[in-house]
Amino acid sequence: MKRIGILTSGGDAPGMNACIRAAVRTALAHDLAVVGIRRGYAGLVTGDAVPLDRGAIRNIIHLGGTVLETSRNPDFYTEEGRRRAAEAIDRMGLDGIVLIGGEGTFHGASLLAAENDTAALVGVPGSIDNDVYGTDYCIGFDTAANCAVQAIDRIRDTARSHERLFFIEVMGRTAGFLALESGIAGGAEELVIPEEDLSIARISERIGAGFTIGKKSAIVVVAEGKTPGISFEIAKEVSERLDFDSRVVVLGHLQRGGPPTLRDRVLGSLLGAAAVEALLEGRSGCMVGEVGGDLACTPLEETWQKKKPLNENLRRIFLFLSE
Repeated sequence: MKRIGILTSGGDAPGMNACIRAAVRTALAHDLAVVGIRRGYAGLVTGDAVPLDRGAIRNIIHLGGTVLETSRNPDFYTEEGRRRAAEAIDRMGLDGIVLIGGEGTFHGASLLAAENDTAALVGVPGSIDNDVYGTDYCIGFDTAANCAVQAIDRIRDTARSHERLFFIEVMGRTAGFLALESGIAGGAEELVIPEEDLSIARISERIGAGFTIGKKSAIVVVAEGKTPGISFEIAKEVSERLDFDSRVVVLGHLQRGGPPTLRDRVLGSLLGAAAVEALLEGRSGCMVGEVGGDLACTPLEETWQKKKPLNENLRRIFLFLSE
């Protein structure tokens, strides 16, 4: 192992820069040459890479987003695109690549490795949705969850002042981690998450029960699911059932930006170093994560083939914490 590349792919997540920084410094400490592959798989296909030294990663640990930039590249979804990526890896003389991203990133990496004799590949989970199997938490989740909690706190002030029902929509296309944890931390009255069937009747009944015991406002946290903006439809139906004024706030990409929290900086640093160490140990086709406070390596195929479950204890306690 003499020369490695680092790329960030898919949606950006706060803490990716901390991960890049740690991976570069760990590689340099072991006398490895490092290049940064720009714009994720789009840059990998074209061989768009820049040298990374200590100067290149100085003063980036506190920055959101990714200094290497990212993308979702249609070419890489094709076998021809992946063949071109393998050829570019060979031209760049890479012995290993650290891939920072989510399910889609690791799915693509699995196909690249299966179809081509290429460099060693080690993944690092970066996703504000926190939906990657093989790690308790993904880089970016803590920052996004704190953003959502701050929004809930602010909205609660105006909800109470105007005696209104508010629906706050957070990200979470296929998983309700953000909605569940921010809902508990923000004291929400109800949740809408992909893991549970949507029931307008149940939501209306639970909120209505709160009004009968003296509540004058309420917060519902909604995971966007496969249809961002679904909160408007839900709010309309619940408001009509309860005959109560409601408003909708869609946080959207606000949750992705901003400086990473302490937790995401530390997690990014830990996993960035672990990914390079895994390459040095001769590992490939795996993702480094943190499970139960310990580092763990999970086969790339499992990271996107297996469904990561919500914390059942958190789901259980939400029911009576929200009453």
